[in-house]
Amino acid sequence: MTIRASRRSFVLGTAAAAALLPVAAFPALAAQPAAEFVRSLGNRLVAIVNSNLSPDEKKAHVLPILQSDVDVDAIGRYCLGRYWRMATPEQQTEYLSLFHQVLVNAITDKLGDYRGVSFTIGTTTPQGEDQAVAAVLHRPQQPDAAMQWIVSTQSGSPKIVDVIGEGASLRLTQRQDYSAYIQRNGGQVATLLAALKRQLAHHQTPSAN
Repeated sequence: MTIRASRRSFVLGTAAAAALLPVAAFPALAAQPAAEFVRSLGNRLVAIVNSNLSPDEKKAHVLPILQSDVDVDAIGRYCLGRYWRMATPEQQTEYLSLFHQVLVNAITDKLGDYRGVSFTIGTTTPQGEDQAVAAVLHRPQQPDAAMQWIVSTQSGSPKIVDVIGEGASLRLTQRQDYSAYIQRNGGQVATLLAALKRQLAHHQTPSAN
């Protein structure tokens, strides 16, 4: 999901900006529904990770989960930051399409080699109008990965809008990576689009330099 390599994308290369509808239109998500939403999402992802499906089959199974439970378009807009407004409508459409594909690759590539993955749900705490659900991912022969899944109802239904891992917001980290890449390559959105295309074509992370 990143222009420069980062193991933080493993945790769920997801995150999002606030939806366009006003905050007052929807009440804050209750703690228990937020926790159950994350538990359901996590169970489905873990089932895919622990399966014997091929990488391509895993991608096919992950995609509808992203579409239903993660506000990927809002994540993408946030990650592009101020350059979203600088992009043409055609570039915006192309970017979001590429972002969806990169996100799926980021998840399946990082999770695809694991078996026996499990997770536990911890406490839920308010974060503004959203809820932060603590979770710990358990991986065989790997350190546990603690994280917070940020859940929002601002789009009208529960959606994952960020993941806090290793003390950092993944959507903010991604935004910084994209901004740095564009700045170092002429300040044009087209350069990022070209990099994402190369990343997808070669299935590797291009350098930001």
